[in-house]
Amino acid sequence: MSELTERKFICVSCPLGCGLTVRLDSSGEVIKVEGNTCPRGESYARSEVKDPRRVFASTVRVKGGKLPVCPIRSKTPAPKDKLFEIAQEVAKLEVNAPLEIGQVLIHNVCGTDVDIVTCRDLAAR
Repeated sequence: MSELTERKFICVSCPLGCGLTVRLDSSGEVIKVEGNTCPRGESYARSEVKDPRRVFASTVRVKGGKLPVCPIRSKTPAPKDKLFEIAQEVAKLEVNAPLEIGQVLIHNVCGTDVDIVTCRDLAAR
């Protein structure tokens, strides 16, 4: 008989914040998800166990802009284990104004197939 393990975490797919319990077999396959009150909870739990991802958000330095920094984010969620590496790449970046909302600043950041984009328009001085 294979040994089952259990992981517990809070679902962030909707505002309810359900407490999820995920049962895994010895190979790490999801056997059962409990505690979710909507179907998104099960989908989130399976994703969180296999390939956890997060939206990355920060700011970037701007030269010649009306503001010294511009908010940025990942266009899609990035692999959780790459967030520190992404932060290091963003910290090196300084961009020139003007900027447009949604402008790609880093394409395929750290080989993740995720783009870093601006979150606002920012005019030049």
